[in-house]
Amino acid sequence: MYQILVAFTVQPDHRADFVRAARKTARDSLANEPGSHRFEVIADEENPDVFYLNEVYADVEAFNTHATGPYFAAFFAEAGAYAKGPTWLMRGNHVDDSATV
Repeated sequence: MYQILVAFTVQPDHRADFVRAARKTARDSLANEPGSHRFEVIADEENPDVFYLNEVYADVEAFNTHATGPYFAAFFAEAGAYAKGPTWLMRGNHVDDSATV
């Protein structure tokens, strides 16, 4: 499983817009992109202007499919007007019992 965690800083008067747009992207991606497994929208506990997207994909190819797809593009077309980011906090592959490192 390929996982990413990114942060966005959102203009205060657009917090609800960001959450709506991110949740729509999550629903659409999970419903229509077979390699998308999890897409969570998380509000920072200390700074109400910071949100995180925690996403899980089957593999990096599935993430690349998402990143070049219509839901990703629509999200950035809207959120880019009022959100700064993404700031990449983590990206990588889940290490399970069968992994060799």
